[in-house]
Amino acid sequence: MVETSPAMAKYGSLRTEATASQVVEARMKTMTRRPWIALLLMPFWLALASVPAGAEYPDRPIKLIMPYSPGGIIDFAGRKVAQYLAEALGQPVVAENHPGAGGMLGTGLVAHAAPDGYTIVIMDPAIVINPTLQPSVPYDLFTQLTTVSIVTSSPEVLVVAPQLPIKSVADLIAYAKANPGKLNYGSAGVGTTPHLAAALFQQRTGIDTVHVPYRGIGQIYPDLISNKIQFAFSSIAGGLPFTQDNRVRAIATTGLKRVAVYPNVPTVDEAGVKGFSVDLWLGLFAPKGVPPAILAKLNAAINDKVLKNPEFKAAVAKFGIEPRGTSLDEGTATLKEEYEMWKKVIEDAHIKLK
Repeated sequence: MVETSPAMAKYGSLRTEATASQVVEARMKTMTRRPWIALLLMPFWLALASVPAGAEYPDRPIKLIMPYSPGGIIDFAGRKVAQYLAEALGQPVVAENHPGAGGMLGTGLVAHAAPDGYTIVIMDPAIVINPTLQPSVPYDLFTQLTTVSIVTSSPEVLVVAPQLPIKSVADLIAYAKANPGKLNYGSAGVGTTPHLAAALFQQRTGIDTVHVPYRGIGQIYPDLISNKIQFAFSSIAGGLPFTQDNRVRAIATTGLKRVAVYPNVPTVDEAGVKGFSVDLWLGLFAPKGVPPAILAKLNAAINDKVLKNPEFKAAVAKFGIEPRGTSLDEGTATLKEEYEMWKKVIEDAHIKLK
């Protein structure tokens, strides 16, 4: 905000919402009748005109859209991001739930919002899955959205029914091949990341199993415990309560390195399916067209302040989530890679919504 000194006030008050260049133009017109004042204040006005657009961003609250219902990981992580981003930027960050259509409703709201940096969305891999899977999507991934940063990473955990003689990935593959078409796996729903992780696993290992979709990852566990389904890929947050007391067995995680909450559980890659990697990342996205200076400020606040905050790191670590952080270019590249990967999995597995 531009301050008006008492001396400047006698020549007309400055409008706080005006841009620096507009202020300079207005002042020059005012002072054409007083050339000596124009000469005296010229260095000040030139310096003011050189202030880059967005330098004072933000000067009002920012809205952070969470496109799912309260209670999930997006809701938890989004509110933590909002809390610490507000501290970093010095303005409130208001976290709002806008659930609907598998995250598309809230994401679409942001895609069509004003590109001023005051409306952003936190979203998971569904943002890149929906354009291939859904017949109609209210946003264009690459022309209407900009990646601010991929903020966190979290692998999935591969869990099996405790009644089965399966204690490793190799055991699961061997058992499935000995019983083709007889093993059922659960997921959080058709086209969700747990479903696509299992589809990718099938493609990479050549096993033949049957998909049983549920309405949310929490609903798979009673049937997994009772052996109605035999295995599943799950978020770590969803799996921890059931693996910690051995109601189900964790045999692998899907990152390329082990996670702190499962230090004795190997990765799928370690277990022999080389290069297998599925990340339940969370990213921040803004409408296309946000000024570069504002994007850079948001990116720096996220990467240098929020993700390095010890309290934030400790809060998300409980759920197997690690801070990540990417540059603007890295975030865009990640989005394109994830889109192409899941597009191929969906097409190769002939996955369609029913």
